[in-house]
Amino acid sequence: MPEAVIEIGQLRYRYSTAETRWALDGLNLRIEPGEYLLICGASGSGKSTLCRTFNGLIPHFYGGLLEGHVWVGGQETRTQLVSDLYAHVGLVFQNPQAQLFTGTVECELAFGLESLGLPKAEIRRRVEESAGIVGLSHLLARNPHQLSGGEQQLVAIAAALALHPAIIVLDEPYASLDPANVSRVRAALREIHRRGTAIVLTEHRLSHAIADVERIVVLDQGRIVLDGPPQVVLQEEVEAFGLNLPPVVRLARDLDLPEVPLTVEAAVRALRYRGRLPAWLEEPPSSLAPPTGSSVLQVEDVAFTFEGRPVLQEVCLNLCAGDCLAVVGANGSGKTTLIKHFNGLYRPTQGRVLVLGQDTRQTKVSHLARHVGLAFQNANDQFFRFQVREEIEVGPRTLGCFDEGWLQELVTLFGLKPLLERSPYRLSEGEKKRVAFAAALATRPEILVLDEPTTGQDWAFRQALGDLLGELRARGQTVVLVTHDLEFAEQHADRWVLLADGRVLANGAPWTLMRNETALRRASLEPTQRFQLHLAFSQAQNLQELRE
Repeated sequence: MPEAVIEIGQLRYRYSTAETRWALDGLNLRIEPGEYLLICGASGSGKSTLCRTFNGLIPHFYGGLLEGHVWVGGQETRTQLVSDLYAHVGLVFQNPQAQLFTGTVECELAFGLESLGLPKAEIRRRVEESAGIVGLSHLLARNPHQLSGGEQQLVAIAAALALHPAIIVLDEPYASLDPANVSRVRAALREIHRRGTAIVLTEHRLSHAIADVERIVVLDQGRIVLDGPPQVVLQEEVEAFGLNLPPVVRLARDLDLPEVPLTVEAAVRALRYRGRLPAWLEEPPSSLAPPTGSSVLQVEDVAFTFEGRPVLQEVCLNLCAGDCLAVVGANGSGKTTLIKHFNGLYRPTQGRVLVLGQDTRQTKVSHLARHVGLAFQNANDQFFRFQVREEIEVGPRTLGCFDEGWLQELVTLFGLKPLLERSPYRLSEGEKKRVAFAAALATRPEILVLDEPTTGQDWAFRQALGDLLGELRARGQTVVLVTHDLEFAEQHADRWVLLADGRVLANGAPWTLMRNETALRRASLEPTQRFQLHLAFSQAQNLQELRE
């Protein structure tokens, strides 16, 4: 048997010697050369922690208490520096911006090679090679900080690939990407794997990963509870471990298929048409109910220019009390810029935005903050206190609407009690999101705006968040979601707005818009698996009826 790329034996770890809970508890894991592995589980199950042991960040950077062994290429990580492991294990973080720090893509790809002291000719060859594999050759002269989220993810992958590591580890690589960029990254990873590099990724969005990987490892409370090929693991009750079943897997269970399909195409081939569709695949009502609440937000012919570049053009929207709107589109389409107009962080270059009848151009941001709660895509951008408790309380205390009972409800809902005394900056990305949601809701705003709310969140949290949004809307609260998670948007938003290049392409019910192939293509979006399955089997049913 060839030597493992990474081998872990009886691994236990906790971040502080004062903690009683083990983040990793008795793990044994062997990753073979050239393997493609998915590690998944609920938020806090130990996925990111495990990945940090692969390149020595644990224990050398994070400290804490580590027991057991981690071997990389046959060498114990305890005896090596992180820099010694740099060329063996390429780690790509969930937020690629956190590891991009040079002025051009070319310099970004060359940086690690220069730190290894390689000759210039070899550096140039490897930069060109890695850029070519992931499709970045045309962007080498660009500033990586000015690229789209998908392009930045590819830059981070190419920088790791240039080192010729035996394994590349990616933490939630698809979390903030639109479907087109997910496809680009997936294609790049398949090519890297084809060339013999082992790949490990953690991911909550299973539908993007299960068709590519050879093996799934499921973690629960720091332990491995399932390990095997995708078709085998997905036949188990994985929801108990915080995983959200892709629709193709759910359909296979409902119809008791002998093998789990991993793609829509495989599901169609396996099923053809078998009697009546499950109720959850039937088409929802296609027409939108007329608004019953009063208008709370009006966007009237808004245009916005930033640094001489038009970002929004002729945007018109109207939201009423109790509405739930999903703003969807590609990375860089103007979604986040649009919602920053809702609380006055940005002021229109042309047109106007009215919040409860107040023109945002003439209203202080501090006043608008009482009515519009905004949770940013990158939670770090809105933190400015050193404890989670203070971060949640600062808004209502400043605006004079502090309600201890409501804050306790939010703490319970978002599972923040164990985190209240910790720094929000030292939390996981998923935990940071939950703190940001609680802070946005703490003032009881009439309008709640969530930018990528499901990023890094497990199935249980998605369910709880969906239930909360339903309760808030029943009370008349308006909700705006900006998201690439179209499955969540399909389930909870009555209406979608498709943005592309700062313009509204279409506005309507989710399934109505998903039938608009031209608009969907221009917005770099793909229909949800649920919609695709319904369409495929409805067409099969019609064909069967015609034959009969």
